[in-house]
Amino acid sequence: MLGPRPTVAGPAEADHAPLTAPGATRAMEAVLERVLEARLRQARETDAVFARDMADRLAAYVRRGGKRLRTAFVWCGWRAAGGSGGSGDPGAVLRTGAALELLQACALIHDDVMDGSPLRRGAPAMHVDFAHGHRTGRTGGSAESFGTSAAVLAGDLALAWADDLLTETALASPHGPRLFEEWRAMRTEMVAGQYRDLRAQASGSSGAEEAQTIAVLKSARYTVARPLALGASLAGADARTLGALRAAGRCAGLAFQLRDDLLGAFGDPALTGKPADEDLRSRKLTPLLAVAVRLAETSGDRDAAAVLAPDADARPGHTVERMRAALERTGARAEVEARIADLAASGLRHFGATGAAPLVRREFAALVERASGAAPRQAEELV
Repeated sequence: MLGPRPTVAGPAEADHAPLTAPGATRAMEAVLERVLEARLRQARETDAVFARDMADRLAAYVRRGGKRLRTAFVWCGWRAAGGSGGSGDPGAVLRTGAALELLQACALIHDDVMDGSPLRRGAPAMHVDFAHGHRTGRTGGSAESFGTSAAVLAGDLALAWADDLLTETALASPHGPRLFEEWRAMRTEMVAGQYRDLRAQASGSSGAEEAQTIAVLKSARYTVARPLALGASLAGADARTLGALRAAGRCAGLAFQLRDDLLGAFGDPALTGKPADEDLRSRKLTPLLAVAVRLAETSGDRDAAAVLAPDADARPGHTVERMRAALERTGARAEVEARIADLAASGLRHFGATGAAPLVRREFAALVERASGAAPRQAEELV
């Protein structure tokens, strides 16, 4: 451990072993809590109603957590680049992880508004929660319109908190310019991916290439590749290490997205915290759907092609079950499962090219397995 207070911003003490990725995630939670308390104090000084209605609600949303995978990948990137050997500040890594969690809150809140999702993390989505408060408060106008507008502002506030924290961290770090460049690129990619997602739904696209582009921009880079690079930047990583980490992150991130697609179609809402049939009802363009459409067309399965088509009847009832059956019957589910395993294995190979210590490679393998559900034997073989 770094000592009795691992979240202190100062450098690690030399006679202590570095935190593991799970330990770093727990330490980040303490950093994030201090950041939230500071932001809430500022909000109360700004306006009491804003603080009560929005800032407090946003802080509760962030505290409700999630997988915290991005923080763990930041830590892995830092350690792979030699950060735990004295070439970086662990406090800066933890603050970067906290900034990522705030950015993730922004992304999820806005995503739920755009998708009309009712649930997130096992509770009402932010726009649904605001709309409920509007109704119970007996205020005028449309509760849905108020909820949407307020949720957009809450997402904006989360982005502001994230940017403030990352900027403060960058200004205090000798590697600040590189850290900020990675952050800036990641934000733009995130928005680009979300727009491509919206555009694909509006156009009724089912193309595999477009599905892949969206998955890379919206998830692979944002969830794994950029967090790895953010951590490595704080250790002053060289070009070779950064290249290996970006390649590892792209593969592992795609594996994560494909697993998320499968959970979106077949997962248990009690475990995922969100509806299991949302992507199917909306015919959201995912690599899973694109694979199924291709296989249905090449095999001549007209029933599957019809039920999976972008303009197919999306009425409630047995339509979703027919779509699930088509995903199974065409072999799309099995093909995506196989691709997840291949991508996870490739990610581990690329990560090994960084020359990271065996312990760090095992930690990365465990994270990839957790994110993608890849078979444990792959981690053992490649680490």
